[in-house]
Amino acid sequence: IGVGLVGFGLFFVLFGMLLYFDSVLLAFGNILFLSGLVFIIGFRRTFTFFFQRPKLKGTSFFFGGVLIVLMRWPLLGMLLEAYGFITLFR
Repeated sequence: IGVGLVGFGLFFVLFGMLLYFDSVLLAFGNILFLSGLVFIIGFRRTFTFFFQRPKLKGTSFFFGGVLIVLMRWPLLGMLLEAYGFITLFR
């Protein structure tokens, strides 16, 4: 279930970017991606991954970008998410 949710989440994010940053598709993709991540590695490990002290900057940018996308500012939100994603996984 988790891999399917992550796959659909990535599909909706890419499809939302192809359709000139459609905010509904991007928001749906973000929600599916995060819920799929929880299904794959578990709630506790997801929480501890995102909220480690050295990764708080990346986490705040990533979740801030998700929040901005949900508020229908897709371009700014995706830029914040991308910066947060790069900061989290470097």
